[in-house]
Amino acid sequence: MLPRDPAAVELMTCGKIEIEGRLVDASNATLFCGISANGVDAKCVYKPVSGERALWDFPDGTLAGREVASYLLSEFAGLHLVPPTVYRDGPFGPGMVQLWVDTKEGDDLVDVVAPREVPAGWRRVLRAMDRYGDPAVLTHSDHPSVRLLAALDIVINNADRKGGHVLHGTDDRVYGVDHGICLHAEPKLRTVLWGWVGEPLPDEAVEAFGTLRATLRGKLGRQLAEHLTRAEVRALERRLDDLLTDPVFPTPNADSRAIPWPAF
Repeated sequence: MLPRDPAAVELMTCGKIEIEGRLVDASNATLFCGISANGVDAKCVYKPVSGERALWDFPDGTLAGREVASYLLSEFAGLHLVPPTVYRDGPFGPGMVQLWVDTKEGDDLVDVVAPREVPAGWRRVLRAMDRYGDPAVLTHSDHPSVRLLAALDIVINNADRKGGHVLHGTDDRVYGVDHGICLHAEPKLRTVLWGWVGEPLPDEAVEAFGTLRATLRGKLGRQLAEHLTRAEVRALERRLDDLLTDPVFPTPNADSRAIPWPAF
């Protein structure tokens, strides 16, 4: 099943979940599952609230809801950059269930390479040294959808956009995953997608954010209220207002860490 399949949300919501394994590199309990309903089968990721690790700056038990809120914002904006994501009960209690995205083998969109090996047209984020002391460059694709994802991260205040969270699907579309540490009321943008600093936002992003701003007081706002506090929704409104007033990619905050660690 592809993420744009109209039946995907219903399957994530109503399907029977069978746990098949655990993604051991994840900091919170992240379970790889099969899901089925009415003869339709797919794979999904299930993150129970009971498996969330406590964080000092995010309220306990809220990460799954932030994943759903990020999906809702992507959908209402018409960007479709986050796989179908729902909040529901599961084998270990309530949590986030998200359609699994199959990716293109060896077709990463973010990488660390030697300076002479940066692919043509890719954006350089920073220079560093690898573990052997040789020069290395953190770089990412200039794919139009990666640019849109970077713009969406500003809106959702993504504090953890790692390279491994940017997926190139087998359907040739780009998807962002792992949005539990998003939508805080305080500025916390940490991302590997800094390649467009100071450049104008894409016209598609500006139009999408205008749509979001207009719908926040309606159906979208009511759905977000199930997962976010009033202060967080107001901060979201301010971020949208700022971007619509000055539609450019921001500069990293010199007083805080701009890139998540680890970066992948």
